Formats: sequence, C-alpha cells, structure tokens
Amino acid sequence: MSGTEANQRFVLEATVEPEHIARARAHALELGADPISPPIGAQIAVLAAASRALNIVEIGTGGGVSGLWLLHGSPRATLTTIDSEPEHLGAARAAFAEARIPAARARFITGRASDVLPRMNEASYDIVFVDAEPEGVIEYVEHGLRLIRAGGTVLVPRVLAGGAVADPVRRDPVTTAYRSLIQETQSSPAVIGALSTSAEGLLQLTSITEGR
Repeated sequence: MSGTEANQRFVLEATVEPEHIARARAHALELGADPISPPIGAQIAVLAAASRALNIVEIGTGGGVSGLWLLHGSPRATLTTIDSEPEHLGAARAAFAEARIPAARARFITGRASDVLPRMNEASYDIVFVDAEPEGVIEYVEHGLRLIRAGGTVLVPRVLAGGAVADPVRRDPVTTAYRSLIQETQSSPAVIGALSTSAEGLLQLTSITEGR
C-alpha cells in the first residue's frame, strides 16, 4: 500500500459519521444512490459551519447524506435540494424527518437542475453544493457562481474522477470537463479556489468579496 493509499484509508477510518447520517447512507446505497463519502461529508460540514451558512442549495441529494452533513455543520440553515430522481428525493425527505430536521428548514424540488437553477435568485445563497451528473458539471457550477453571494462558496465533489483527471492520457468528455473546470477556476480572478484530494476529491470555489 502506497503512502497516499494509507493516508486515504486512515482518513476514512478516522472520520466519525453521526448515526443519523450513517442510517441515511445505508438506505441510499440500498436504492442505488451514490452518496458522498464520510471524509467529504465532514469537510463540507466544516465549511458550512465556518461560513455560518444560512441558505444552501444542493444539486443531487445522495439520498439525503450530503444535505444532512451540510445541516450538521450549520443547523440553522435552510436547505433547498434538487434531484431528478424522485426515489432519491423521497429517501432524503425520510432521512430528514428521521433526523428531526424542521420542515421549514428543507425544501425538496424534483426536476433537472438545468431547468430549476435558472429560476432561482442570484446572489442569494451561502453555499451551492454540486453533486449531479458529471456531464453537466460546468453548467451547474456556472449557475452556482451566479447564485452565491459575495463570499459564498460552490462545492463540487468527485472532481478527481477516480484518478482519471490526473492522467493526461484520459480524454473522455467527463474527465475533460472536470479537468477544464479545475484549471479554469484556479486561474479565475472572480474566485479563490482550492482542491482537496481527500477521498473522491472536493473542489472549493469562494466568490471574492466585493471591494476586496
């Protein structure tokens, strides 16, 4: 086992997932959903807590796992979660109810993000979490950057595509889209970007505050 693999395994084993999120994860996996890993969940919870997020948009529910992590970090936040799979959205709704998340703190929208996001108010959200089909990731991030307030953050898990992004030989559309997203945002004057290599990877893009 390489040093990198050992680190990844240690981080996974060291991350403590709250019981209500672990139960949501088990149910999500039964449905065939692909929820984010506990290390990524812990990262987004820290970011939600540090930013004192009050308004969050989530694209892709992961059966409720990611939303529960976000609200774990910022329990006063209101979460709008969008998913095209009614069954996954239903699982998220049930997981939130089991976790006793007040109904007023969660809004569930069934539909394609490409149809829903254009109708949402710009500069109104603290965090936009993008965990949808990779083919649309660039479009969703563009919407996310429009939706966040100055100083808000767009979070994109899975951007390393299982190691494919780091392989220059890989030129398939999904890998190329992730690679382009990382490269373009890292050099953008509009955001401060950071890329975490823990677990499946997490791209963090914070809009630069006006007047900076």
